[in-house]
Amino acid sequence: MTTSSTPSAREPGAEVQIQFEGHRYAGVRGQTVAGILLGNGVRAWRTTSAGERPRGAFCGIGVCFDCLVTVDGQRDVRACLRRPEGGELVTRQHDLLPGRQGEDADNDC
Repeated sequence: MTTSSTPSAREPGAEVQIQFEGHRYAGVRGQTVAGILLGNGVRAWRTTSAGERPRGAFCGIGVCFDCLVTVDGQRDVRACLRRPEGGELVTRQHDLLPGRQGEDADNDC
């Protein structure tokens, strides 16, 4: 079995599942984590460092960092690029900005 280097490429017929916030979500092998979440109605899986605003896919091509998640303990994974093999545990990633712990930040990053 060969897998295309294109993150959006699908391999028809092979279902994969990921776990996110206590739910299992199914997708097709070759879909990205972001594709599986979006395909199942999940629109946000990260919050901003300041203001805790919801974020999900923005550029969809790995240029920005709006879709960062943790996959099986590995931080800073771009959900729009990672194609799961199946069974991965995906968790939200939220970090406070340095020097802002406990502050009420109005600016968004």
